[in-house]
Amino acid sequence: LTGKEALTQFPSLGTPGGSGPGQGHVKQCELLQLSRKQRRLCRREPGLAETLRDAIRLGVLECQFQFRSERWNCSLEGRPSLLKRGFKETAFLYAVSSAALTHSLARACSAGRMERCTCDDSPGLENRKAWQWGVCGDNLKYSTKFLKKFLGQKRIGKDLRAKVDIHNTNVGIKAVKNGLKTTCKCHGVSGSCAVRTCWKQLSPFHEIGRLLKLRYDDAVKVFSTTNDAVGHSELAGPHRHGHLGKQPALPRPTDLVYVEDSPSFCRPSKYSLGTAGRTCSREGNCDSMCCGRGYNTQSRLVTFSCHCQVQWCCYVECQQCMQEEVVYSCKQ
Repeated sequence: LTGKEALTQFPSLGTPGGSGPGQGHVKQCELLQLSRKQRRLCRREPGLAETLRDAIRLGVLECQFQFRSERWNCSLEGRPSLLKRGFKETAFLYAVSSAALTHSLARACSAGRMERCTCDDSPGLENRKAWQWGVCGDNLKYSTKFLKKFLGQKRIGKDLRAKVDIHNTNVGIKAVKNGLKTTCKCHGVSGSCAVRTCWKQLSPFHEIGRLLKLRYDDAVKVFSTTNDAVGHSELAGPHRHGHLGKQPALPRPTDLVYVEDSPSFCRPSKYSLGTAGRTCSREGNCDSMCCGRGYNTQSRLVTFSCHCQVQWCCYVECQQCMQEEVVYSCKQ
């Protein structure tokens, strides 16, 4: 989230919320690995520390879901080393982290968990009425503005990696913006739409994660080039089909970009634990995930509820059935 490789030391990643109800937000800010400026902002924003925890958890779980069938499964092991490189996986981590923070901040505003922001500023919709009717919109405008302030300008530089990291961070923010939609609710006699209230609502984060995974699959390898017209360096990639002129093609604002080829992730390294022991699908990804080492086959009996029937008056009665299940796992 901050470029400081903080996820591996996050104290309570597995549980939402994290800290006890009696712990003040200032103390919660101290538990997060933030820069001095970020910690100062955190102390001034009651509710921000909890929102940061939600964002970290949201980003990690979505990353692990999207890469559950890949050689790199977005585990926390090896993440600090990975964030120091310019791989495609690094690009995805920056994008999904900024998207999770943008999404969590906007939702925290509409839920009333942040003191300095409220519902979105949809025209004709007052905050008091919005909360009364349960139509408080997600405040993406405040979220993106605060996020840019929170991340700061310290990482903006002339070197290639800094430009790449900022570009991928913005890809994540744009993915959340693209998922913003208008939702309406009718008020009137017998459900008529005599009065209609509309507000802004974000897409579920799974949809944003799926979009970013598609961006990862089509990520563009870039290098630094000097733009003679404006006199400064910018990112450039290979020529795209149909691109005219001799100049390299600039990556699109929605492209994830990277600067170096990824390792195979087949064997244990400082970037991952490798794929030994990982479960796979024989018809699907075993050949790729196991890196040619082959896979073990194991049969086991699993119990499940079956032949369920509704009994008078108010309960369901089921039998217990057993079936054989075959599990495939990559060899050492």
